[in-house]
Amino acid sequence: MNINSQKQITRDLKSGGRLVGNVQVPGDKSISHRALLFGAIAEGVTTIEGLLPAEDPISTASCLRAMGVEISNIEKNKRVEVHGVGLYGLKEPEEILNCGNSGTTMRLILGLLAGQPGHHFVLTGDSSLRRRPMKRVGQPLKLMGAQINGRSNGDLAPLSVAGQKLHGAVIGTPVASAQVKSAILLAALRAEGSTTVIEPAHSRDHSERMLKAFGAQIEIGGEMGRHINVRPGSTLRCQQVVVPGDISSAAFWLVGASLIPGSEITIENVGLNPTRTGILEVLKQMDAQIEILNPRDVAGEPVGDIHVKHKSLLRAFTINEEMIPRLVDEVPVLAVAGCFCQGESKITGAAELRVKETDRLAVMAKQLRAMGGNIIEKPDGLIIQGGHELHGTTLDSETDHRVAMSLAIASMLAKGNSSLKNSNASEVSYPDFWTDLEKLRN
Repeated sequence: MNINSQKQITRDLKSGGRLVGNVQVPGDKSISHRALLFGAIAEGVTTIEGLLPAEDPISTASCLRAMGVEISNIEKNKRVEVHGVGLYGLKEPEEILNCGNSGTTMRLILGLLAGQPGHHFVLTGDSSLRRRPMKRVGQPLKLMGAQINGRSNGDLAPLSVAGQKLHGAVIGTPVASAQVKSAILLAALRAEGSTTVIEPAHSRDHSERMLKAFGAQIEIGGEMGRHINVRPGSTLRCQQVVVPGDISSAAFWLVGASLIPGSEITIENVGLNPTRTGILEVLKQMDAQIEILNPRDVAGEPVGDIHVKHKSLLRAFTINEEMIPRLVDEVPVLAVAGCFCQGESKITGAAELRVKETDRLAVMAKQLRAMGGNIIEKPDGLIIQGGHELHGTTLDSETDHRVAMSLAIASMLAKGNSSLKNSNASEVSYPDFWTDLEKLRN
């Protein structure tokens, strides 16, 4: 299913109410993608519990199936089996690989395919994905000998990949991007000689954790773990992967329950990887009432339950460039939070948000202004003046899943009802969002 090709749904959103109860959010999207990809190039059958049954991981599975990987159906609450073909077993597909709306799928698969000598691949996606920059992955891979071409001098899909014998390299990435890093690490598994990735800041480390578990020779060093070295030659072995709940999906309930009077929620089984918990740091800045319950370790990832309760007179917050890699997907809902904090909230260093499914800075500023919010848009962020009452109006997610869910929270806090065009964009990462909203709403 593809939000850009299916019927666009407008949903009526009622103001008021509170959020009460327990909820389990869908499996982590980042971990779901990687479990499928690493399972595909491992030896044996990898089993995945809790895999996110949404559009983006389904796009990854579809591309892998087109290259000869057997993957069981992806359904809610169903274990997924990936029959690995090993590092050298991917087949040249008979068709163009369609990545749908998933930037993660396209960028990581570029790394997987670059080192497949004698094979040719073409990757495309929907209209949104075809506008998103891919040179940030293609350029570092070319330093290893990759041959990748596309529109706009290789920056835009459709992209053509002529598999090559790759060589190891020391690569400094221009942005702290887990997608860029992961693409290079995948390519490094088949390169001649070791490869080192040096990031300007520490990004999500799901790939490093999972590759270690699968048996790759990977070492983490440097300040803040920003140097990642991979030595080729290891055989990846199948694993049993348990995917925790996605903290990026939990963010809507964390912010909603913090802001909406009378709310109290426990979000169960949430991944608490320290490279992903920037949202919790910001909520602490706001003096929100949040508690981590039952912390534990599941399949190499820290996990816990998060209890959140409404608290009045929340403080304004500041998000800077150093924090962005740890909360890049949570900025839209934090923009909503800023409207209800005391004082001026600032988000800087977030230019990366302009090349997501939409230009999220521009879209959130536009939509919240339409509701009466006082927001100044900057090239790399937003300045949000709290204390301005929001009012219901006609809203549009512009087909961005995180925008859709952020506006759902904003609409509950607004005076008067709203309507939301393209509300079904939420299915990209949280298929049951609207159902869970109704369950929690009192």
